[in-house]
Amino acid sequence: MNPLKTTLYWFVFLTACTPMVHQPMKTSVAQLGTETRKYNALKNLPAPKEKIISAVYKFRDQTGQYKSTELGSSWSTAVTQGATSILIRTMEESGWFIPIEREGLPNLLNERKIIRSSRATYGGNESSADLLPPLLYAGVLLEGGIISFDSNVLTGGAGARYLGISSSGQYREDRVTIYLRAVSTVNGKILKTIYTSKTILSQKVDVGVFKFVAPNKILEAEVGFTYNEPAEMAVREAIEKAVIGLIIEGIDEGLWTANSLTPQDSLTIQSYKQERASKQLTDPFGSALNTRRGLIGIHASGGVSLLKGDYNQQEVNPGAQIGMEWFAQHPVSVGINFFYAKIGTKNVYEADVLGSNFSVNYRMLNSYRTTPFVNFGFGFLDDFRNNSEIDNSFDPFSNFSLHGSLGVEYLITDQIGVSSQATYTSLLHDKLDGIEQGSYNDYLLSFNLGLNYYFRPKKENKIFNKKRKKSMKKK
Repeated sequence: MNPLKTTLYWFVFLTACTPMVHQPMKTSVAQLGTETRKYNALKNLPAPKEKIISAVYKFRDQTGQYKSTELGSSWSTAVTQGATSILIRTMEESGWFIPIEREGLPNLLNERKIIRSSRATYGGNESSADLLPPLLYAGVLLEGGIISFDSNVLTGGAGARYLGISSSGQYREDRVTIYLRAVSTVNGKILKTIYTSKTILSQKVDVGVFKFVAPNKILEAEVGFTYNEPAEMAVREAIEKAVIGLIIEGIDEGLWTANSLTPQDSLTIQSYKQERASKQLTDPFGSALNTRRGLIGIHASGGVSLLKGDYNQQEVNPGAQIGMEWFAQHPVSVGINFFYAKIGTKNVYEADVLGSNFSVNYRMLNSYRTTPFVNFGFGFLDDFRNNSEIDNSFDPFSNFSLHGSLGVEYLITDQIGVSSQATYTSLLHDKLDGIEQGSYNDYLLSFNLGLNYYFRPKKENKIFNKKRKKSMKKK
């Protein structure tokens, strides 16, 4: 049998069977709910000296968001409407609170009225032992809600198709945000407010084939799967994180007291403080916003270049570049570069090009380790040909050039990085390849890979490290 056909048949067989691995084949029985990753941290909090009697009237969804579909929006809400029940259960599991019923208070009061009425009617003489005990009252109210639900905060994907065989993957991140505050029932003072957020991940992967296996036979097959993180679990995890923060920060500020702090408890509190301090140096996507690079940087790179001129067939030749950059810590910086490129067409002409240029650089994500960048500027270049009959005199106007680059830089450390960039250099004449023909000027295309180093003075290093340590020690 033809090897190609054999491969395709096996591909179809495997893709047809793959969904069966995870496909539910029968109904499942009811089971206890899955706990979140924050549940263990919630259960391992320091024990309280005295539990706090607290109440939650309503912990509402305040986003007003509806679930989005491919056809628009549906009448289903984007997040759960039962956040009050989640918060009460979290308070109970923490071991720090005695939750009392307030969401269904009218139902509770009605039931107590029925009890009193029944006892008065059928109980005969009512003694003090038959009186209902008073309801507990809360020392602390927990208020707040689900403040926002941001959809498509981060999206992306990748795919490829070759000879009718395709594969692709997509992902999407949504974000839910929780605010929780503790209020004193004695004087109405807001004791503490905690803010937490949680991303909700959705992924999709699929593989397919659409191919003619014979002049009148088409093979078509596809397989894939999707994963959607449950929004209810994301809300639950965010609420649990908010309760943990409320307890730890309340201990730290003396609002309530732990029974005793073991070394493990102290480590938990210290870890929370470090996490809170680190959030001051991160963006909403969790990437560190450290001050990177130094004020002055140098770089060296090598690559290839191609002259687009009046000859049909141009050769790709080696090239190199060195340069220096000022104000590299900032998104916008300036630099000067010196470059060399070899140009020519086989058996026709060859030339060595030397040039220099002044550039203005812009890094789009300057505080990140990986950032795309663009630069543009002007300069001069001159070519030294192996043909002595061609005039090699330097003319400032005819040797003037404009350039623009697009690239990506990745920082290995805060001072050392690697980069790749593609550069377009436009000339103001059509004579770089030795002939003038047509209505367009010659231009040079180049692609370089390079190494960058940024100088950071010792004094600047000390100031940076001191600020970072001070931020980490803040409450």
